Order: sequence, then C-alpha cells, then structure tokens
Amino acid sequence: MRTSELTGTALDWAVAKCEGEDYCDHDGVDGIGNAFEATRYSTNWAQGGPIIEREGITLNRTDQKSFAWQQPWVSYRIEHLFMDEYEHEYQYGPTPLVAAMRCYVASMLGENIEMPEELTRE
Repeated sequence: MRTSELTGTALDWAVAKCEGEDYCDHDGVDGIGNAFEATRYSTNWAQGGPIIEREGITLNRTDQKSFAWQQPWVSYRIEHLFMDEYEHEYQYGPTPLVAAMRCYVASMLGENIEMPEELTRE
C-alpha cells in the first residue's frame, strides 16, 4: 500500500511497526491489572506528538487547492546523510498528525509497504 494513502487503523499499524510495538485496536487492562491504551498515533497527540518531536518532523499548513487531493498539511523530515548530503521526506495529510505519521512511516519503511490483508480493506 502507498504510504501517502495510509489512514486510520492502517496508518496506526504502520507507525506501531516503525516503533517496534504491537498494534492494539482497543483500550483495556492486561492480565495483571495494568491499563493500556489503543494505538492511535494518527489521532492522539499524546502518542503521535513525541514521535514528531523525537524525529524532527516539521509541519506546515499549506494551500493545496491546485492539487487533486487538496491536503491542507505538509510534513517533512530532513536527514543528514554525509557532509553536504541530505535526504528529504515529504508527506501530505488532512490533519497535522496524519501528515506527520505518514512522513515518519515513509522515512522508516518507504513509499510502499506490505500491510496485513485485513487492514487494506478499510
């Protein structure tokens, strides 16, 4: 699936994969009484915000009226490779968190990623 098209559960699953965590689609309590939250990086600033800060992802409001997809947010991450060489990753989204999480996933996993089949039907 194209990273630029990830939304909802599929995007949250991909971010969890980048973080080396298991994806969880519900809040609950584990077997010894510890509460846990559902994985919602693309809608919960408490989960997605620390990734944005840690990874140095920049967010800007943009006017994309000339583009078919009209995504109002652009995110980018610049990675210093060697001396004067840099790699840039840009992604767009309908919200700041969606744009930033797409950027993170693209920088970690690439433009196209393999998804579990049940997540591609969303």
